[in-house]
Amino acid sequence: MTPDTVSIVIPAYNEARRLPPTLLALAQWRRGCSWPVEVVIVVEPGTDDTRQIAEAAAAQQPNVRVIANAEQRGKGFAVRTGMRAATGAFVFYMDADLSVPLREVGVFVDYFRAEPMADVLFGNRQHAQSKITRHQSWLRQQMGQTFNALLRRLAVAGVHDTQCGFKAFRRAAAMAIFAQQRLDGFAFDIEVLLLAQKLGLCVVDRPVEWHNSPESKVQLVRDSLRMMRDAARVRRLVGEAVLVATERAVPDGGA
Repeated sequence: MTPDTVSIVIPAYNEARRLPPTLLALAQWRRGCSWPVEVVIVVEPGTDDTRQIAEAAAAQQPNVRVIANAEQRGKGFAVRTGMRAATGAFVFYMDADLSVPLREVGVFVDYFRAEPMADVLFGNRQHAQSKITRHQSWLRQQMGQTFNALLRRLAVAGVHDTQCGFKAFRRAAAMAIFAQQRLDGFAFDIEVLLLAQKLGLCVVDRPVEWHNSPESKVQLVRDSLRMMRDAARVRRLVGEAVLVATERAVPDGGA
């Protein structure tokens, strides 16, 4: 691992339509990068050819690696699998639709270099400097804002956009967080950010360019209710994880 290596983790479930242009964009973008990039595609079993498409790309591009999970457990599980397997000094996870363009990777890496105290960066679509080139529907926007407001009460204080699918970590921070992260569903982002805060890591929200995908996998009402349910569990889960990590860090006989 060299100081500037970047890992990009992409969870993929029934992404046969969106994955091919994403893989092409990644190959073109990587050729212009000044640092090595590995792409880790984590495929969960589905009903289309996502795995075959990913493996065909990996056979042609040595920087692309495919992890095929044995069962479909959810986005949180897929991301956790990829983050634990990533080898880069800076580790990103992002959605297969590239709603945040790849040029933002370089922007985030530059921020890490300029701000050595920053451990975790997460995209915030509500940031005053964010550029939304294609908006969600009015209903999705309103429900998203309401959802995040409720989350701030239930679990994550000071976070205005937990669900933006573009987050970056220094390697040590990623390893510490994802060694303890447990939620498998869409609410895993909440757990990730709360774990980072509980572990004393420096978390910074950053503006991003965002192009909303009309093929979002989130079912507005069903998944929002599930995320609210999981959010209510997050504080207990995170408290247990941090307690265990602290106990492991204390030698036998320690105070």
